[in-house]
Amino acid sequence: MAQIDPAQIRTRQELVEQLGLLFVRDGWSHHRLAEAADGLSPATVRKAVSDVTALPRPSTLKALAKAFGRDAGPWLEARDRIQRLEKNSSAPEGTGSAPRVQVGVVPRAADCFQRREAASKLEKMAAGGGTVVLCQVLAGMGGVGKTQLAAAYAREQQVDVLVWVTASSTVEIVAAYADAATALGLPAVPGDQKQEARRFLEWAATTDDRWLIVLDDVQEPGDLRGWWPPDSGNGRVVVTTRRRDAVLSGQGRRLIDVELFTPDEARAYLTAKLAVHGLDDDSAQVDGLAEDVGWLPLALAQAAAYMVDAGLDCAGYRARLADRRRELPDVLPEPGCLPDDHQAVVAAAWSLSIERADRARPAGLARPLLWLCSMLDPNGIPAVVLTSEAALTYLAEHRPSEQEVESDLVWDALRVLHRFSLIDHTPEAFAQEVRVHNLVQRATRESLTPEQRAATVQAAADALLEVWPEVERGQLAPILRANTMPLRHAAGSLLWQGEMHGVLFCAVESLGAAGQPSGAATECIELLTICDQLLGSAHSDTLDIRHNLAYWRGEAGDPAGATDAFQGLLTDRLRILGPDHPDTLTTRGNLARWRGEAGDPAGAADALQELLTDRLRILGPDHPDTLATRSNLAYWRGGSGDPAGAADALQELLTDHLRILGPDHPDTLATRHNLAYWRGGSGDPAGAADAFQELLTDHLRILGPDHPDTLTTRSNLARWRGEAGDPAGAADAFQELLTDRLRILGPDHPHTLTTRSNLAYWRGGSGDPAGAADAFQELLTDRLRILGPDHPDTLTTRNNLAYWRGYAGDPAVAVEAFAELLVDCQRVLGSEHPLISSVQDNLSYWRKQADPS
Repeated sequence: MAQIDPAQIRTRQELVEQLGLLFVRDGWSHHRLAEAADGLSPATVRKAVSDVTALPRPSTLKALAKAFGRDAGPWLEARDRIQRLEKNSSAPEGTGSAPRVQVGVVPRAADCFQRREAASKLEKMAAGGGTVVLCQVLAGMGGVGKTQLAAAYAREQQVDVLVWVTASSTVEIVAAYADAATALGLPAVPGDQKQEARRFLEWAATTDDRWLIVLDDVQEPGDLRGWWPPDSGNGRVVVTTRRRDAVLSGQGRRLIDVELFTPDEARAYLTAKLAVHGLDDDSAQVDGLAEDVGWLPLALAQAAAYMVDAGLDCAGYRARLADRRRELPDVLPEPGCLPDDHQAVVAAAWSLSIERADRARPAGLARPLLWLCSMLDPNGIPAVVLTSEAALTYLAEHRPSEQEVESDLVWDALRVLHRFSLIDHTPEAFAQEVRVHNLVQRATRESLTPEQRAATVQAAADALLEVWPEVERGQLAPILRANTMPLRHAAGSLLWQGEMHGVLFCAVESLGAAGQPSGAATECIELLTICDQLLGSAHSDTLDIRHNLAYWRGEAGDPAGATDAFQGLLTDRLRILGPDHPDTLTTRGNLARWRGEAGDPAGAADALQELLTDRLRILGPDHPDTLATRSNLAYWRGGSGDPAGAADALQELLTDHLRILGPDHPDTLATRHNLAYWRGGSGDPAGAADAFQELLTDHLRILGPDHPDTLTTRSNLARWRGEAGDPAGAADAFQELLTDRLRILGPDHPHTLTTRSNLAYWRGGSGDPAGAADAFQELLTDRLRILGPDHPDTLTTRNNLAYWRGYAGDPAVAVEAFAELLVDCQRVLGSEHPLISSVQDNLSYWRKQADPS
């Protein structure tokens, strides 16, 4: 929130703004504030916090200060100060004395003008004094209000000579200087405007008069070569520009970045702007509108004008703005009805900058690069996406010269776009090096022909897919997912031209792998609807999305739903593809897996045995899919009560994997992992721990310490170390693993939660049942928040919590908890799920402990 300090107030505008900030910050309505302010009328309140044409009466200020909980004295002093300053000034809009000579027209103050951080910086830097001219350069994208800030500063200065220059070319700069020479009565040089302009600069270098030169809207820094105002202790210079070239800073020039409104500034501005027209809107909708237009002052001003003219509230305007059938000009005032003397609508505000940037070296590259950026996430685009082979090929094809484009040229073009304030290029911001305002993106997209849009969408999607990491570690994958979503919205049907683009599959899989299976399932539902519409129900991509939806539904805690979905998918795969198609066989494998997860491990093993017969017939014994089926069959054999048989089958499979794939292949390592697990399950926990220790050595060597498989091996090693008689060692190992899980995956990832569960269990097993119960209670809170009450992992956590509560000395509480849990398990999981028999056994045991008689 902006600083509220009546001692700093110098103008009516500032007084009204400060009152308006208090009004907005504390959430008043005009009627409520009127009641609190000693019975003022709502109209008087509205005028005091939004109308700059008249000073509030002293009695009104006293009543408002009391309602706001403020001392009225400083506010009354501010009112007196404004009256004195206005009395001593003939300048109707300022607080300083009118200049003796003024050249050029200072733009009038915009309605509800906001004093912002940039204004404070400008005043602070300009007040620094010294013998060198203090040239302040206000730089920022089009529409952030640079000219208004410069105009407010100019009106407030007490100078003898004020020269306002519309500095869009050297010709205009020279003409303004020549006019200043004439106004000052300097000796004329008929027919030589440049010589007259130089005489003005000579005067500025030597005069004792105080002067201010504002060079507004400098388009090319080179236009000022030879025409910069001189160094003089009596002079000040303010430049406004969209450029951020190095020449604009240094040499006595200070660059001030003019940013967007802050959310608080945007709220205060829009609230005051609407109040001028007697409108009062919901603060949440006001904030939402400000966010929708990216807190851009120009867009907010034009949006407010459009709303007033169209009779819309914020919610109605936001609905039109979000309607993709409308372009930006359709939701902004017509050019002849723009507020605050605006020269162009938002959609056209950056066109000249784009033209100039595209002519800068490397010529012809800035425009197509901005096209590409317009399809991606405004909050951060990875540089690796823009320098991928797909992006380089696209840029070369759309560069007028059709010259080859290499990554260093992309870097140069990004710097050009940055210099012209069309993007923010921050090389040190990993994977979010490029940011683009969302309205610049929209205006850019709307300028494309249908052919250009299609090519740009395809290139952006290809680029994202190209750089997506196979193993997702670190922050790149989440940022790539964030870039895929706006691309989907911008593309419409363009990512479904005969097939669904692979980046959409990749984004869903990435979301699920990041520990958000419910989110992945939701995304699959949306994609499935589009695939049905655009590709048809029998298309392979539609069937693949159904497959993914079923899988993530199971991972999200609904194995029965996953089983039903895979059963339905299998029926359609058989009808469309036939029984021997690879996709049909894959669906059978997944159906078997989720049947086991839903509580029928024996049925899963039988189904996999049948599948293995067909895999052997169709693919042969050494095919990877055949080997994978053997691995899954061994797992469910163990899960159905034959761990020794599972271990024997995996030992045979390992022999074949070593022969076919070699010792370092991921499938070979996975088989070693499963073999070690079932060795422990068949009664040899020490042998399992030794095998996992050997496997961990190889995982570290081959995959590195942060690979998911390495972390899983550490988890199993800790578990079997505990089972082998070292519960304290297991707890220590899980504590170390939890530290790495948190660092790599974050606190809400399923693997992090599972590690917390294991740590709690072995804490109890090492002699601290109360600590285990406390840890499970904390884990249950997070399981409920993340997964909901009916997820199997939530139910399992309740089981563990009740168990350790009993061992912590409270068997009656354990009995009550197990009884409640049994009802929920039977409701959610059905009667055959393994967890139900475990809960029943626990309930029986703790009943006996609670009532030995």
